Amino acid sequence: MTFSVVVAFWAVSILFIITPGADWAYAISAGLKHRVVIPAVGGLLSGHLIATMIVAGGVGTLVANHPVALSVLTVAGAGYLLWLGANMLARPCAPHADEIQTSGSWKRWALKGLCVSGLNPKVFLLFLALLPQFADTTAPWPVPMQMIALGLVHTFSCGVIYLLVGFGSQVVLRARPAAAHLVSRFSGVAMIIIALVLLIEQMRG
Repeated sequence: MTFSVVVAFWAVSILFIITPGADWAYAISAGLKHRVVIPAVGGLLSGHLIATMIVAGGVGTLVANHPVALSVLTVAGAGYLLWLGANMLARPCAPHADEIQTSGSWKRWALKGLCVSGLNPKVFLLFLALLPQFADTTAPWPVPMQMIALGLVHTFSCGVIYLLVGFGSQVVLRARPAAAHLVSRFSGVAMIIIALVLLIEQMRG
């Protein structure tokens, strides 16, 4: 696997990363809270790492060849996004400078982040579609190791972008409570729309 292959993969993957979606919405909602951006983004990245390991281990192809398993993953992910989006609409986040976060809340934000990305079939399908295309069977590295390396490149890029989104929303919106409520509701609507699109695609498929 040459450096040019890594750069080519990164150029494709970054286009997906900078496209707002469920991960962006979750990072923004974390930014509206106090000191939970890092655990929230850490949870999101854990989901991407799990997807990488699944695809690199060959399980991804196995699941892709069994429509029922993929359907279950899609419905579960869509249901979770619907629940999360509905909660954000019902209780929009508002930044509070004196808000104190306990270690338990950090764990909850990390776990929710893991569910947002880990249950998102789009993440899984992205890796399933991209990683094999950039793996070289003639390279000295085994194909699974190449996929893991590329997955780490993607995950690192996700980390940089999501942290910028999370901390950026924290800085910009902390002094604007009204705007923070609006953005929080927008993030909730975005999650619901993504969930509905997943369900519609599933029913049409």
